[in-house]
Amino acid sequence: MATSITSYHHGDLPNALVRAAVELLEEGGAAELSLRAAARRAGVSTAAPYRHFADRNALLSAVAAVGYRELATSLAAAHPAPATAEGLAATAIAYVQFALTRPGMFRAMFAEPCDPNSPERVAAAEAINDYVKSIVRQAFPTADPDAMAGAVWALVHGLAFLHLDGKFDASSAEAVADRVRKAVDAVLGLSGQVPVSPST
Repeated sequence: MATSITSYHHGDLPNALVRAAVELLEEGGAAELSLRAAARRAGVSTAAPYRHFADRNALLSAVAAVGYRELATSLAAAHPAPATAEGLAATAIAYVQFALTRPGMFRAMFAEPCDPNSPERVAAAEAINDYVKSIVRQAFPTADPDAMAGAVWALVHGLAFLHLDGKFDASSAEAVADRVRKAVDAVLGLSGQVPVSPST
C-alpha cells in the first residue's frame, strides 16, 4: 500500500483526498475507491470528506479534472502545435501512453460516472476538446473542425482503450507507438485528409 498520503496540511483536505483517491484508483481501480477509503488513506475521519464532496461521484469528478489537466500537459509536451502527420502521430502516441501509465486515472476520466455539473471537471474536459479542435484547424484548415475533431479524438481514444484492455499489444512502448503511428497514418490516408505543412 502506498504511504505518501498519511496526513494533510490544514486547509488542504480536498487536495489530500483527491491525491488519496488517485492512489487508490491506480492501485486497485474504481472498485477500491470510496469516500471512506479516501479518508482512511488521507488519515482523516470518515466523515471529513463530506465537508467537501457530496458523494463518490463528486470526488471522481475532482479526480477526473486533475487527469484532464495532466493529459493536456502530456499532449503539449509531445508536440506543442502538431500540424503534420508526424506531429499528429506523436500527440496520439502520448495520449495512448498516458492511458497505459495512468490506467486508474484514465478510467476515472472516461469510464466512470462523474458529475457533469462540476465546473472544474467541465472546464478541464472542454480544454482537451478545444486543444483537439485547435490541432484540426491548423492541420486541416478545409475540414469541418467539429467533425474532424470528433473523428480524431474517437480514433485515438479507441486505440487507448484497445491497448489498455489488452486487445492490442502493449508489452513495450515501441510496440504501442508503432501501432498508433500506423493507425493514424492509415486513417488519414483513407480519408484523404493530409495535414498541411507549416510551410504551405
